[in-house]
Amino acid sequence: VLFKTFGLVVKFLILGTVSYLWSLAVGHQYTSLGTQPILCSSIPGLVPKQLRFCRNYVEIMPSVAEGVKIGIQECQHQFRGRRWNCTTINDSLAIFGPVLDKATRESAFVHAIASAGVAFAVTRACSEGSVTICGCDTRRKGPPGEGWKWGGCSEDVEFGSMVSREFADARENRPDARSAMNRHNNEAGRVSITDHMYLKCKCHGLSGSCEVKTCWWSQPDFRVIGDYMKDKYDSASEMVVEKHRESRGWVETLRPKYTFFKPPTETDLVYYESSPNFCEPNPETGSFGTRDRICNLTSHGIDGCDLLCCGRGHNTRTENRKEKCHCIFHWCCYVSCQECTRVYDVHTCK
Repeated sequence: VLFKTFGLVVKFLILGTVSYLWSLAVGHQYTSLGTQPILCSSIPGLVPKQLRFCRNYVEIMPSVAEGVKIGIQECQHQFRGRRWNCTTINDSLAIFGPVLDKATRESAFVHAIASAGVAFAVTRACSEGSVTICGCDTRRKGPPGEGWKWGGCSEDVEFGSMVSREFADARENRPDARSAMNRHNNEAGRVSITDHMYLKCKCHGLSGSCEVKTCWWSQPDFRVIGDYMKDKYDSASEMVVEKHRESRGWVETLRPKYTFFKPPTETDLVYYESSPNFCEPNPETGSFGTRDRICNLTSHGIDGCDLLCCGRGHNTRTENRKEKCHCIFHWCCYVSCQECTRVYDVHTCK
């Protein structure tokens, strides 16, 4: 459900389905309240809370879409050698197809990385001055350390996380297990940003002597978040669904399936349905299979031809590639190269 909404936002603000909305998003037209209903009402599928949020924070909606985009890109990088490689579908509102309909590890990762992406992109836009409703964080400043002082623009990750929480979690208000799972994984993604904030410093002095350093709180490169969340995917906690009655009716909650394992914390991913093997195409599960996927002949991991091809074997073809070679540095200052043709073996799954 989250990604059907996020998919619509991406299509309208990033992919250019309605190109004039994007031109609005990078201009100053947001100062006119009259443009807000045009943008927000043009995105079908928003629940009332999301629509209100969009109209109240319309200036940062391009950053929300950019956050989803970098989340998808990071997902595709992290799973590039896996049977499921985070494939998106351009002609569907559900941009991952039916894969996210099940409460699997893959759903857990996608929700977490997308929520982290939104928090990251909004936080970065605030610190860069791209939007006017937010700015630098002036709260997280303690006394300076030895040899450095506060300076620069500390990134306001609390505001970015608030935007991600308000928008991404708006649909997850049902008393069922899937909403509980999505809320938990969304928050795990956002917490990963907060936990990886670090002091970034710049030296000042003659000839870079670093007599004085100014420091500020900064987000890490998003690849750091992707690597971290991929580890959380590999160690995700399997849960079981419990039903109990409350004053508002029947409520579903999650508890760990295996009591002898450490219970999941707020930084861990949770799921309660098994993943398909993604070996064969299956429109019901959203699996594209692994036929014709490039595999690594020398690897014993999941990207190796044995595992990625699910025991079906692989084909090998030769491929000629033009590359720069015999490069020479000339004083001063340029590099000249020749162009060489090299032959590579390419292995693909049968």
